[in-house]
Amino acid sequence: MKRSVLLLFFVALIGVIVWRYYQPVEDSSSGQRVDAAVAKTEDRKLTPENIKEELKKTGRVVRSKARVVGEHIGDARIIAVIKGKYVMDKNLSVLAISVACRDGHVTLTGSATSAELIGRAIDLALQTSGVQNVESLLVVKN
Repeated sequence: MKRSVLLLFFVALIGVIVWRYYQPVEDSSSGQRVDAAVAKTEDRKLTPENIKEELKKTGRVVRSKARVVGEHIGDARIIAVIKGKYVMDKNLSVLAISVACRDGHVTLTGSATSAELIGRAIDLALQTSGVQNVESLLVVKN
């Protein structure tokens, strides 16, 4: 048990370090970043209403993004970066969300406390380089 906890902590720490290393440096003000994030969320239809509607209809949320020609990032690195992002987000639990990746196709399973946080988890995964699409099987759990 102790070894498992230490291993999980070590993997999360590595994920945070990798995520921080690959984050682009932005010079814009925090207000502009928030506006850009809101616009991306609306463009990707990751509002809580959209997520609740899709969860009712299909039980999952799927989003894709355009692939950059010549871009191939290893699945293990993608998983580590996404988990690192979840560790850094105080509202998401890296322990409650499992991340799997195959050839840039990410699957999220587990639970979040609200539809808004499911959207946040999907958005963070989509922002990761090398990710082609994200399929969320996350459920809302209080």
